[in-house]
Amino acid sequence: MQHHFDTTIRWTGNRGSGTLDYRAYSRDHLITVKGKDQSIEGSSDPNFRGDKRRYSPEELFVSSISACHMLWYLHLAAVNGITVLDYEDHAEGTMVDEDGGAGSFTSVTLRPVIRIAREEGRQRAHDLHAEAGEKCFIANSVKVPITYAPKILVD
Repeated sequence: MQHHFDTTIRWTGNRGSGTLDYRAYSRDHLITVKGKDQSIEGSSDPNFRGDKRRYSPEELFVSSISACHMLWYLHLAAVNGITVLDYEDHAEGTMVDEDGGAGSFTSVTLRPVIRIAREEGRQRAHDLHAEAGEKCFIANSVKVPITYAPKILVD
C-alpha cells in the first residue's frame, strides 16, 4: 500500500529585493498542509541567519523522528497490555557542518520518560523501544543512527 503526503512550503522572507544579497532576505517560510487549521512558521536555524522564534528544518527533523517513535511505542504498549499514563521525550540531534557548506546529522538520541501503571510491565515497557524503532516509518527512512535512552517510571 502506498501513502502520499502533500505539503506546501511558501517563502515569506522577501524584504523587497529578493535574494539580491545573502543578507538581504529572511529565511522565514510557512509550512501548510491542505485541510489543517494551522501553518507551521519556519525559518533556518539562528546559526544560519534564521529566526530563533520559528521552527527550523533541523528541529522538525528531530521532532518527526521522536513523534513517530512515540506513536509506534504507544501502539505497541497498548497491544502488549502495558498501560502508559504519560510519555515525554527530550530528543536531541547532532549535526556537523562539512567543508563547502554541506552538513549532516551524525546522531539522534531519544530520551523518553514514560510513566506506566504497573511494575510488572517495566521490563517489557523498556524493551518495546527497540521494536518501535524498527517499525517507525521516519526512522526507517533516514541514514542517521538513532539511539534510545528511555526512563520508565511506575505510577
